[in-house]
Formats: sequence, structure tokens, C-alpha cells
Amino acid sequence: MNMLLLTKEMLLTFSVLSMTIILFISEKLRVDIVAILIMVSLPWLGLISPTEAFSGFSSNAVISIIAVMIMGSGMDRTGMMNVLASRIMELAGENEKRLMVIISSMVGLISAFMQNVGSIALFLPAVLKICRQKGISPSSIMMPLGFSAILGGTLTMVGSGPLIILNDLLKGGGVKPFGLFSVTPVGLSLLVAGILYFALLGKVILPSSDEKIEGDSSQQSIIRMWNLPDTLYVCRIPAGSSLVGMTRDDLNLWKKYNLHLLCITSGEESISAPWRYTSFTAGMNLHLLGKEDDVLQFAEDKSLIFSGRVQDRSRFRVDSGFAELVLLPKASLKGQTIRQIAFRKNLGVEPILLVTAEGTIVDHFPDSPLKAGDTLIINGPWKNIREMKKGGDFVCLTPIQEESRRTKIIPALVCFSTAIILALAGFRLSLALMTGAVGMILSGVIKIDEAYEAIDWRTVFLLAGLLPLGIAMEKTGAASWLASMVMSILGGGGHPLIILTAVGVLATLFSLFMSNVAATVLLVPLVLLIGEETGIDPRGLAILVGICASNSFVLPTHQVNAMLMSVGSYRNADYLKAGGLMTIIFLFLSVLLVYLFFL
Repeated sequence: MNMLLLTKEMLLTFSVLSMTIILFISEKLRVDIVAILIMVSLPWLGLISPTEAFSGFSSNAVISIIAVMIMGSGMDRTGMMNVLASRIMELAGENEKRLMVIISSMVGLISAFMQNVGSIALFLPAVLKICRQKGISPSSIMMPLGFSAILGGTLTMVGSGPLIILNDLLKGGGVKPFGLFSVTPVGLSLLVAGILYFALLGKVILPSSDEKIEGDSSQQSIIRMWNLPDTLYVCRIPAGSSLVGMTRDDLNLWKKYNLHLLCITSGEESISAPWRYTSFTAGMNLHLLGKEDDVLQFAEDKSLIFSGRVQDRSRFRVDSGFAELVLLPKASLKGQTIRQIAFRKNLGVEPILLVTAEGTIVDHFPDSPLKAGDTLIINGPWKNIREMKKGGDFVCLTPIQEESRRTKIIPALVCFSTAIILALAGFRLSLALMTGAVGMILSGVIKIDEAYEAIDWRTVFLLAGLLPLGIAMEKTGAASWLASMVMSILGGGGHPLIILTAVGVLATLFSLFMSNVAATVLLVPLVLLIGEETGIDPRGLAILVGICASNSFVLPTHQVNAMLMSVGSYRNADYLKAGGLMTIIFLFLSVLLVYLFFL
């Protein structure tokens, strides 16, 4: 390959590329905002046309991932995961290793057709329920679960963002795309290897922990685990109380008395988790959670009438309760404080404890910024907790009274199966999957408003915004120039295994400090040109990039790892220990299998 001279257009493209990498690494801006900036800046710089800049929104990849999100949410709403949890426990019996293998296999297989974060979100409540019932430490299950979700994404061409976008990149480069199950032999081998890795070496590579979730009801388990008060007391505000005219913010109820105000009732009116600016009036009944001595002291200080412990606790048990919520990596609330969010006013729940991603337990945290992986212990009406779960910022680890649509299980399975059959029959993937999604909407599996809520628009804009960068790399000749540089470093060729290894290492390194989708978009045009120059099938090099872009085990930077870090009580060192060896195994198998199956 002759060295190409750098042109003005190439330099501009490399400038955009460099700024993209810097912004991804520094995290000064959210990745979807970076993608939007790329999409807008490229046509203004004259590198691509406006039509090409916005072509990502109509791409096969973006439409496919939207359909996958809708179908995944529809299947969740049928309550299929709860049924699955029961079946898993029946199969596993009392053997912990067998349980890990079965759960990891199920999560891996589900991830073949669903985003890995989505499959974890579906399975996590069921898995924690199993851990509670069997008295198993979550640290022995969560990392294998997360790694299996990542590995499962390599089973099909719709299992992960890199593989979904790969076919669009291949078409743009004039290369024949892959079929839905073209990658399955490689992905299945990787998944089996990952499960065997933990089955054989789990005791050595996973952190040892004696912490177990005792088998009990979900409410008793959460109360025992976090040492929470579980007794509700009522105090009435008489006309002469000093509390009349004050607001909740004036009280400093937790700091002064170690009490939580869960509810205010007055006649038939009831206010759950009163806002901090709620004013107290005579005749109100305050429902307080805490110790009796603290409640009595508070009643004495404020001249309240102590009505005693709540005897009929049916409402407290049935309509409301405690819940554990983990903040997702892409949560819109990330970086905000409880006070800024106005938690009680906007969400209608009482924050009880904050468990940071580092494991620190904070009992007074109105001004502590929330981070991905933080766990919130809250108390409130189940309907409000259910809305928080639907909001997409949290995954709820506590079973709640879901309004599941069990009667829609058969229609959901029919729609999902139809989509897969259409894809196998050779129809365009986006058309096949969207047909299944529309079928779920029309059959009542998921409502249209719920379908819109199920779509992670940040992921959509990330995909649609990064695709034009690949077009610019190709159109300006920047990809050709990079390919010539790589080939000169490799000495103009060499054995295919050497080139495959170099490509695999490059994709793995890129995925550690930037989005795996971004790494795929940047590297695929490059390896297509390398393939043409060396005579190696460019499709084989491209699929290796798509696979190795998911090799994100050594650091908890992958969304799945960040999500499970707090739940499994892991440290960075745990991921370095277990993920380091997994990274090497993944890279070795990927290169070898791509060499055997695609070259």
C-alpha cells in the first residue's frame, strides 16, 4: 500500500476524530452529546453532505436497536422473568455452582437478542430473589452474570451495538453483510468458555465473601440487610403544638430525632413522603418510622399527641414498602443530589439510605451527588416505586407488586418468534424486528406510550451520530491513510494470525476508553482497507472488530460491570483480577475462531 499524502479534508477528519476520542476519555460531555456534535460539525466542515450526516437515523442498525428495546420491554411486562426464576431454582436445586452455570447460560442466551444492560435489568431482581432464598452471596453470582451478558451479545448480529452497526458499515464499504447467526459459532464458544472459566476458577478469581442474603420475605430481607427500622408510629398535631405553621424543612427530623416521616393523613386525605416545604396544620396525623423512644422525644418537644404504634399495618405492608434501587450508568439523574431532584415532591418516596458504588453507607445525604452504581434504599407507595422503575434511571432489586400482563405471554412469544423467523428468511433485519415490535403493540403486550418509554434515545442518537464519522473517514480518504500507516507498522503484511491479533488488540484497547460502538465505527473502515491490501477476507477482519469491541472485562467501565459493581460488592481490583485473564482468553479465542471460520 503506497503512503497517501495528507489532505486538508483528512486533517479535518482526524481533528474531529481526535476531539471525539478526547471527549470520550475525559467524559466532559455525555457520549450522546458528543455524537450529536459530530453529526452537526461534519457537514459544516464540508466533509460530508447534510443528507449523509443525518442518514444514521434511517439506518438498519438504529431501527433494529429501537425494535429490540421495544420487544425486550414487552416481554418484561408479561412477567415472564418471574416464571423463569422459579424454573431456574427448580433446575439448580441446592448446588451453587450449578445455579451460576444455569443463570449465566440463560442471561447469555437472552443477551443474544437483547441489549446486555436490558437482559441484566430483567434478570437482576429474579437472581437476587434466588440468592435470598438460597442464602448465597451475590459476589459469587454477579460478575459471572455480567460477563455472560457481555459474551451473550456476540451470539447474534443483534446482540450488541457493535454487531448491529457492523452490517451497515459493511454495506457502506461495498462488502456483503453477515446473516443473523453468522457470528454464532464464535459467540457460543466464547460464552461457553466464560461460563467454564467461572465454574472452574470461580473460587480463586472471585472475591471471597461470607455475606449472604437470608431467605425471607423481600421486606424482611431488606430490613435485616440494612438494619432498618420497621415499626410505624402515629402522632397527631393538636392546635397548640409548636409544629403548626412549620414546614418539614424546619424540623431536621432525621438529624435531630433519627426519624423518617413517611406519610401525613388528615381525614380522607393522605400525602406520602411529604415535600420539605409541606406546612403542618392542626389535626394532621404524622406517620413516623423509627424507634419508639425517638418518637416520644419528638412528640414531647413539639407538644404532639402520641397515638402509639400502628396496629393495622395492612396498608403499610400491601400498598407501600422498602425498595432497593440501583442507579443505571445512563441515568438522567446521575450527578444530581436528592435536594436538586426534589425526591419527595417529584417521585413521592422517602429516601432512607444511600450506599455508594464504593460501598460507603450514608444515612443523611440530601447534598450527595448520585453516581452510577449507587444503591438507594427508599420507602414509599408501590405505585410510585413502579413509576421510578419505568423511568429508566434505576433498576429495582426488590420485588414489587407489578401489574404484569401474564395473559399476553403467548402473544409476546409469537411476535418475538415471528421477528426472528422473518430475519432468518432473509428479510431486512430492521423490517423483521420492527414487525415484531409493532405486533406486540397491536396485540396489547405493550402500549404505544410504553414503547416510546422503552427506547433509550441516548443510544439512538449515539448510534446515529457516530455513523457519519465512518462515512467521513471513508469519503475523505482518512481511513485509507490510517490503513497504510498500520500496514507499514506491520511490515506490509505477515501471517494472517499476526494481523488478526493486531486488529483484536486494537479493538480491545479502543473499547476500554471509549464506547464500543464508537470503536467499531472508527476501526471497521480501516480493517476493510487492510483486508484489501493483504488479501485477507475483509469481512473476517470486520467481524473480529465487532466481537473484540465487546472485550470489556478488565475495568468496570462497561455499563454492565458498573451496574453490578455495588450489587456484588466488588472493587476495581476484583475486575482486574478476574477480568484480566478473561480478556486474554477472549482475545485468544476470538482471533483463533475468526481465523478458522471466516478466513
